[in-house]
Amino acid sequence: MVVHIVSFKYRPEVDAAARQDHCARLSALADADIDGVLDLKVGEDFVRSPRSFDAGLLVLFRDRAALDGYATHARHVPVAKLGRDLSETIVAGDFEA
Repeated sequence: MVVHIVSFKYRPEVDAAARQDHCARLSALADADIDGVLDLKVGEDFVRSPRSFDAGLLVLFRDRAALDGYATHARHVPVAKLGRDLSETIVAGDFEA
């Protein structure tokens, strides 16, 4: 199994509606019937510490080939672009579990 984690720090001018829309679009990927996605979770940070990011994504994939397919999937690509457009910083990690 492959674990894919992404954290988003939105630009200061990004309002609450845009943040919620981004999280909703990320969550909708769970229903996109993307091959190899075992689980997908999205959430907004509630701690708001200086080291916190604003939102996070956790996806469990069957294997690395599924992660590779997700990266170029037609449903994922526009949501990934939106995240880049809204964020000042994005960090990601991928590992086998």
